[in-house]
Amino acid sequence: MNWIIEFLPEVEKDISKLSNNQRISVFIAFQKVKTNPLPMTDGGYGKPLGNKHGIDLAGFLKIKLRGEGIRIVYKLIRRESQMLVVVVGLREDDDVYTIAARRRIRHSL
Repeated sequence: MNWIIEFLPEVEKDISKLSNNQRISVFIAFQKVKTNPLPMTDGGYGKPLGNKHGIDLAGFLKIKLRGEGIRIVYKLIRRESQMLVVVVGLREDDDVYTIAARRRIRHSL
């Protein structure tokens, strides 16, 4: 079963900042992960996030594209088989987690 992928409005801008090759990698990752975005502990692709460096992202998951240095943070909405992408960004000093925490508050996630 494929999950429905929704995006926060800001994610379009996140993706536009990436190079063409990076965008392709991100969209390939979306296609792969939407088949099973559950946490790794449930046999899926997502790695659970928690509270790190004072940034509380408990209930959120991440995908790392190591070759590209990109992280994708998302939240599962299990009752609807929906995955909400919160942020896509380059791996630079955990900035994606700070952005995800701000968006979590802004969008009441």
